[in-house]
Order: sequence, then C-alpha cells, then structure tokens
Amino acid sequence: MKKVKVIYNPSSGRQLIQRRIDNVCKILMDNGYLVGKFATRKQYDAENETIKCCKEDWDIIIACGGDGTVNEVANGIVKGGRKIPVGILPAGTVNDFANYMKLPKNPKDFCNMIIEGKTVDVDLGKANDRYFVNVAAGGLLTNVAYQVPSEIKTVLGRVAYYLEGLKEIPKQNFNFKPINMTIHSEEYSQNEEVLLFLITNSSSIGGFKRLAPLAKVEDGYLDCIIIKKSDIQDIVSIFINIFKGKHIEHPNVKYFKTRKITIDTNNSVDIDVDGEYAGKLPATFEVIPNSFRIFIK
Repeated sequence: MKKVKVIYNPSSGRQLIQRRIDNVCKILMDNGYLVGKFATRKQYDAENETIKCCKEDWDIIIACGGDGTVNEVANGIVKGGRKIPVGILPAGTVNDFANYMKLPKNPKDFCNMIIEGKTVDVDLGKANDRYFVNVAAGGLLTNVAYQVPSEIKTVLGRVAYYLEGLKEIPKQNFNFKPINMTIHSEEYSQNEEVLLFLITNSSSIGGFKRLAPLAKVEDGYLDCIIIKKSDIQDIVSIFINIFKGKHIEHPNVKYFKTRKITIDTNNSVDIDVDGEYAGKLPATFEVIPNSFRIFIK
C-alpha cells in the first residue's frame, strides 16, 4: 500500500481547491492508497513538511497550490535528501510550471497520472541558498507578484498581475533608473545598465508562455534574459513582443543559456524566486540538473 501525503495551500482557490483535494483523496483511497493531508498556514510550512516526509516512509507527495507551494516542496525535497516523486495539482493563481508541463487539473485525470506512475527528473535552479522551479528575477516589475494582495489574486487570478504590472510600468519608468549590475558567466560577462533580469528554468513565466522561448526543464541549463536600459517606447515594444516570443530579438534584450551566473550591484535590488521575495543581490544562480522528480501524463 503506497502512502501519499497531500500538501496544500488552503488560500489558493478557496472552495475550489478543497473540493479538488477531497475528490483526489477519495479516488486514491478507492484505489488502495493510504492518504494523509497537510494544510499550510504560513511560509515554509510546505517546505518543512516535505523535509519531514523525506525522513519518514512516504512514497508520494502531492503539492496542491500555486508556484509558491511547488517551490517550497521542491526546496524540501532537495534539503530532505530523498527524491520522492511529486504530483503537482495546480490550484494557485498562475501555475506557470504546471501549465508548462501540461499537468492535469481534473481530479480523475490527475489521479490516473499518479496511478500510471510515469515520472521525469527535471532541473531546478538555485539562487544562493534557495532552489527554484521556474524563475528567479530582479528589477522592474518583479515586485508585482508578492505585492498583489492574496485576496485579489484569488478573485482575479493572473489578471491581477497584469493589472498591477500595467500600473507599475509608467510609475516605475518615471522614478525608476536602470541599475548598474556586474554580470559574470562563462557565456556572457559585462557591466550593464539593467532594467530587469530573469533567470529561468521553463519558458512560461508570469502567465507569458514564451518569455524564455528556448528554455527546457531537462537540458541542464538556465535561460537568462537581461533587459537593458530602455526608454518607455522600447519597454512597451519589448513587452508587446513577449506574447510572440520575439522580444529576444530586440537590441536591448540579451538572451543566453548558462549553467551558472553571478549578478552583483552596489544598489539594493530584491530577488524574486517563483513569485516570492528571496533576499537581495548579490547572488549566484546555478542549475541543479535532474534534481526534482515529478509525475507527468
């Protein structure tokens, strides 16, 4: 009898998530699985519970929530030292990683995926001492994800991010000056005036499916997008072209793959990791290949 621990964020999706979890638990129990549930209350609850699962005899973890919940479970897996396979049940605001991997949301389809048992080992990124599933970023607009109130996120979903982002562009452009950053990697080293940097694992970020159009979660590389000093017209042009994946052709955008990159600055620059605040620069970002095992269809 396989033991499954469901770790979920009750604030992601409210009643919808509870119904989805109840249905998943019932289907799995009907198929002979032993199921335990754990609801998070505060930051790092999911990570700490995952570490605990690694030390006990749980066979499967189901992470139910948004990218932040998946991020904590991934951190717990690596720090716990046991590569327990993880089923990702999307229930948050954006769910970039789950959407990129085309993971099922319907309880029946999700449980069939778990029962069939097909898994893949994907890469994680590491930003100093924090691991990330999808993206680490700093600069213009990166504060949007954790500044949007959770109540608004729940009601409006990804629209909340876009609305906040649109409000931030003119405001930040008026007050916001490019940040002098020192970028060092084997592929690209430069002292640059930067508006925004993104260190990505998958191609889907913030609901934009082609933000890092060449990214793959199993290639052993991180994809780096650096948006250089630009005027408001160029910023708007770059963001419009993101929908087509053509922004990387803009002369003010540098795009490359690397296994390791260090970014330093004399300014105070926040780092966003999978939509959550994760300290400030300087930081070293590196890929941790094949370190996170997930169920796939």
